Amino acid sequence: MKKIIRSEKYLFTPDKNFTRQLKRILGFLPRNFKLYQLAFVHKSASHFFFNDIKVNNERLEFLGDAILDSMVAEYLFQKFPDKEEGFLTQTRSKIVNRDNLNHMAIKLGFGDMIISKMSKDNHKSVYGDALEALIGAIYLDKGYDRAKKIVLERIIQSYININRLLETEIDFKSRIIEWGQKNKKSVNFTSFEEMDEQTNSPVFVTHLIIVDDIVGRGSGNSKKESEQNAARQALQIIEG
Repeated sequence: MKKIIRSEKYLFTPDKNFTRQLKRILGFLPRNFKLYQLAFVHKSASHFFFNDIKVNNERLEFLGDAILDSMVAEYLFQKFPDKEEGFLTQTRSKIVNRDNLNHMAIKLGFGDMIISKMSKDNHKSVYGDALEALIGAIYLDKGYDRAKKIVLERIIQSYININRLLETEIDFKSRIIEWGQKNKKSVNFTSFEEMDEQTNSPVFVTHLIIVDDIVGRGSGNSKKESEQNAARQALQIIEG
């Protein structure tokens, strides 16, 4: 980690526009400014330093994903004291699903801040990746409690209508599994990694198999995302 931090000074230079946008999003100027800059470097624009160590936002994205899940779980636990575990799990999934994260990041104005060699119009997951990485950066810089306050008040509550969200249904994987149980048909997900030729980086691919036939195929930056996309495609075929 120390090697990565030391290498950042060769990659990043002060950017007044980036600083203004970051302050607008967070409400403050961070101490570890380079950490926040790193949050916006997508893996497709990775730079290499010291023994081929990659410098991009993947590690921060990994951390931010886990932190966001924890924050949203705690928020929902407090907000809905009479709801059962299933409701809380599904609602959290609706809040932190990839499409929602992409939407929030776009609304926050990430478009001009992200460094990427991929088309952000065709690969909108770039936005959600950066948002999770930013949350990881806030956590490292400010600690859990301060980060939770910033994320909930300035991001989640500002850009998500919980009541409207509760009316939507996006857990396609659960739906297809329930359909299989109801119709007495086996539903299985088979996932593997393959290389994205455009970015030369791995992506997850999932085949949804009903009985012995592949009915849905989905891809994504995570196994969870690829499973949801495969389930969505299968449901579109089944429900016509």
